[in-house]
Amino acid sequence: MFDANEPRYWAAACQTDFPCPADRDEIGARVEHMLQIVERTVVGYQPFGCVKLLAFPEFAHAAPIYEDLKTLRRRLAVPIPNEHTERYQHKAAKLDVYIQTGTFLEVDAQWPDVVFNTTCLIGPEGILTKYRKVHPWTPWELHASPADLEGYDQPLFPVADTPLGKIGVAICYDWLFPEAIRQIAANGAEVIVRVSAYMDPWGATPPMDWWTLVNRTRALENLSYVVASNQAAAMSNYPPFSWPGGSMIVDYDGRLLAQTDPGPGEKVVVAPIDIPALRHARETRHGHNMLKHLRPNAYPVYSGESR
Repeated sequence: MFDANEPRYWAAACQTDFPCPADRDEIGARVEHMLQIVERTVVGYQPFGCVKLLAFPEFAHAAPIYEDLKTLRRRLAVPIPNEHTERYQHKAAKLDVYIQTGTFLEVDAQWPDVVFNTTCLIGPEGILTKYRKVHPWTPWELHASPADLEGYDQPLFPVADTPLGKIGVAICYDWLFPEAIRQIAANGAEVIVRVSAYMDPWGATPPMDWWTLVNRTRALENLSYVVASNQAAAMSNYPPFSWPGGSMIVDYDGRLLAQTDPGPGEKVVVAPIDIPALRHARETRHGHNMLKHLRPNAYPVYSGESR
């Protein structure tokens, strides 16, 4: 039985293996399939634990496959909210869960000349946060960073206060910047979701294994749980890369709690999240409490100075 006063539950990192859509009309079928994954996961794991948080990978709805921004906007980009986010909300309300969606290519009338790469945290009450990727993977990704837009006044790193704890998110390449994840932790996040499309050879196996290395490091240096969902599409579905999956859940000491076998294919992995234990560690630790021991005045590099 889930108790919001003492939130302990299971999280699920879900990975997909869809062909990349050529048109937005194809998105609905992908959403339907991911909603089936949500239902199967929550019901299937009921005898073992209460799955309350589910995360899906970057590009789960669409990827920036076109060579020019104009075609990308015309063929694949959608506003948010939309019919698909409504369907996620309906499923979240039915099952009383929270879903970190795979990314949409988003258009916003306030910013008519750009496309965003966006994931939503959706619960029974609707869209809680809308996160737009801050660090596009240049030169391949054509979408904009909100940090580059003059006059952009929405939070770059929103954190939702939910019955499951405080949940933040960042997308794929954002995680190669420790400052981004540290800001999310500074904004209060206790669980940080990684919505990712991390390709070989930087994936889930040696000798590179950046995927596992970075996920575990960001967890321990921020005393945060990490729920990391990675794209797992075969090269034929999302050329020109192969996508190794390896989705995982990491605890706040960097322990790898669960991970899918590396390699393409639709898979789900679950593990327990213990928010009271995390809060106790943050409050009582004298050693290895990097959030408390941080000395921002020691880093003039961020103010443009040298030292």
